[in-house]
Amino acid sequence: MSIDKSTIQNLRQDYRSASLSENEVSKNPYQQFEKWFKEALQAEVLEPNAMTLATANKNGIPSARIVLLKEFTEEGFVFYTNYESQKGKEIEGNPYAALIFFWADLERQIRIEGVVEKVSEEESNQYFHSRPKGSQLGALTSPQSKTIPNREFLEEKLAHLAKEYQDKEVKKPNYWGGYRVIPNRIEFWQGRSNRLHDRIVYIQEKDQTWKFERLAP
Repeated sequence: MSIDKSTIQNLRQDYRSASLSENEVSKNPYQQFEKWFKEALQAEVLEPNAMTLATANKNGIPSARIVLLKEFTEEGFVFYTNYESQKGKEIEGNPYAALIFFWADLERQIRIEGVVEKVSEEESNQYFHSRPKGSQLGALTSPQSKTIPNREFLEEKLAHLAKEYQDKEVKKPNYWGGYRVIPNRIEFWQGRSNRLHDRIVYIQEKDQTWKFERLAP
C-alpha cells in the first residue's frame, strides 16, 4: 500500500462552527429535522437529501448504501427504489432500517432508526410520473442488484425502451415504489471542539410521544 497508516491516523478536523443544547432544540424531532434541513438548503450543501440507508438480512448481516430522501412528514422519511433490489429483499425479510445524514459543511449528522413499510401504490405512482422520462425509463431498464454482462446491456435496453415509449406514457413497473422509514429514535449530532461533540437523541415513548436527552460524545 502506498498510503502510510500514519497519514490516515493524523487526519483530523476540529469542529467549531456551532453548538447544540437542550434549550435550543424543538420538542418535536420532525420540527428539529425540518429546521436543520432548511439550514442545509440555505448553506447549499451538496445533495442535502442524500442519506445512508442501512439494512440487514434475516441473518443480521448488514449492508449500506446512499439513497435520496424524497419526502418527510411526521409519518416518516420516504425514499424510492426497486423492490427486487438487495435492499428491497432485505427489508422484506427484516423490516428495520437506519438512516444517516452527514452534512460536513455544517459539521452535522442525523441518525434515524425505525421500522420500514411500503408507501401506498397511489403515492408511488404519483412520484414515478413526476420524474423525468429518462428516470422513468431507467427504472424499467435496470434489473437492480442483479448481475449483467456489460454496460452495453443497459444502453441497448434503454435505447429500445426510449423508442418504444417515444410517444407513450411510461407505466410504473410493479417492482418499483417507495418505502417509508417510521422512526422510533432520532439523534442530532453537532461537531464540537476536542471531540466533545453535542448529541441530542429523541426516543419515542409507548404513548407515541417523544422525549429527548443528551448523550456523551
